[in-house]
Amino acid sequence: MQFEAILFDLDGVICYTDEYHYQAWKAVADEIGAPFDRTINNRLRGVSRMESLAIILEGYIGPELSEEERLRLAERKNSLYRVLLQQMQPSDLPENVRETLQRLRGTGIRMAIGSSSKNTPFILESIGLGDFFDAVADGNCITRSKPDPEVFLKAAEMLGVPAENCLVVEDAVSGAEAGHRAGMKVACLGDAAAHGAGDWNMKDIQELLEIVTEV
Repeated sequence: MQFEAILFDLDGVICYTDEYHYQAWKAVADEIGAPFDRTINNRLRGVSRMESLAIILEGYIGPELSEEERLRLAERKNSLYRVLLQQMQPSDLPENVRETLQRLRGTGIRMAIGSSSKNTPFILESIGLGDFFDAVADGNCITRSKPDPEVFLKAAEMLGVPAENCLVVEDAVSGAEAGHRAGMKVACLGDAAAHGAGDWNMKDIQELLEIVTEV
């Protein structure tokens, strides 16, 4: 079977904003006295903002927070994160990613983003990929975050490509699960690859070029 489309997660695959997420959530956690470290931060990969906050609040022992207060904290985190994102520029797109995307474009294969982040358009614009992808499914058009398959099914629908003809590229175990639940093959990087979560577990995104030609 030849893949008709590749659906990329954004953070950890196309670019790296983990440190910005960590700094923003750390500031919010410190404000309310909730414990937060990089181990907890790793659990937030591929997870929506409100679900991330729920994970952070597992260790919170202060007064009960209302839904309104939780929403305020989530928005506070996003405001801090967006300030940090202002530092991003086209040079933050890794060269191996840029080269891989350009070579994949030359094969005629369609490409889309499948990310839970509502900041996806802003990030893509910042790194010079605002108009690159054929479709963008993100937190602005879904109601359920990974491991629910909604974002990848939405991306495939936007491309008009059957799910079984799509390859997902992910770095989070929850994202790999979402891809499989969508009925798609999955190529993993980073943490997900270390856990053997993909049909292919890569050390470098450039290995995608071999995967799409060997299938």
